[in-house]
Amino acid sequence: MITVHSVRELRAAVAHARAEGRSIGFVPTMGNLHSGHAALVEKAGQRADFVVASIFVNPLQFGPSEDLATYPRTLVADQETLLVAGCHLLFAPSVAEMYPQGMDGQTRVSVPGVSEGLCGASRPGHFEGVATVVSKLFNMVQPDVAVFGQKDFQQLAVIRALVRDLNLPVQIIGEPTVRAADGLALSSRNGYLDEAQRAIAPTLYATLQQLAAAIDAGERDFAKLVKSGKSQLKKAGLRPDYLEIREADQLRPAGSDDRHLVILAAAYLGSTRLIDNLAFEVAAPH
Repeated sequence: MITVHSVRELRAAVAHARAEGRSIGFVPTMGNLHSGHAALVEKAGQRADFVVASIFVNPLQFGPSEDLATYPRTLVADQETLLVAGCHLLFAPSVAEMYPQGMDGQTRVSVPGVSEGLCGASRPGHFEGVATVVSKLFNMVQPDVAVFGQKDFQQLAVIRALVRDLNLPVQIIGEPTVRAADGLALSSRNGYLDEAQRAIAPTLYATLQQLAAAIDAGERDFAKLVKSGKSQLKKAGLRPDYLEIREADQLRPAGSDDRHLVILAAAYLGSTRLIDNLAFEVAAPH
């Protein structure tokens, strides 16, 4: 695996792979990689001949009170993870390389609709930062396919809309969330949890499972289910940011006739913000 730090080196390496007739797969990350990230790289390797990953902690997607300064940077360990997963090229740029004119005057990409509400409401400007950096990375790498995890369900919806609306020739693949044995979605931020918090954290996904089971059993009072779910999270020691039931394709509030649903949640354990979701199909009534 080659590691490069400049756009010029990145483009030269990708051009060489293209000249050899190889298709390009891409996995953008912020580093501090775990087995969930490795699964994305492995998927890219199944769908393309030459796999590029990026590691860039993007300042544009962090709010002023968020953990940009303390977000873990673990490049050496990440390089080993990527190598084992089958990555061919790592792009690890600096902030100056990504934003050479500075961030204040940076052209921004905004995706209306799916970016609103949920994490978009809790983290103003976050998805504009995501859409902007992903647009830049797509232009730099020019991949045939790009793989994203479904744990960030709203982010995946934003990127799908971005690619569709801007006619970008990139196939977006959503890879199922990788979980610990107790159900907790793997996340770089899980490392912030102490032992007691880590024992509580699986309650988030367990609550989503219970709500989905109730819907599958015929419950259609979504407001009642959400209230019950929030109460359960609070009782366990989590502080809900949001818990919502949405139609999974457009992320609009779910109606009783919708069949493709997703339950999305974010909650705090101490100062650590966890997110999760559960998408499922509801059987049509007989």
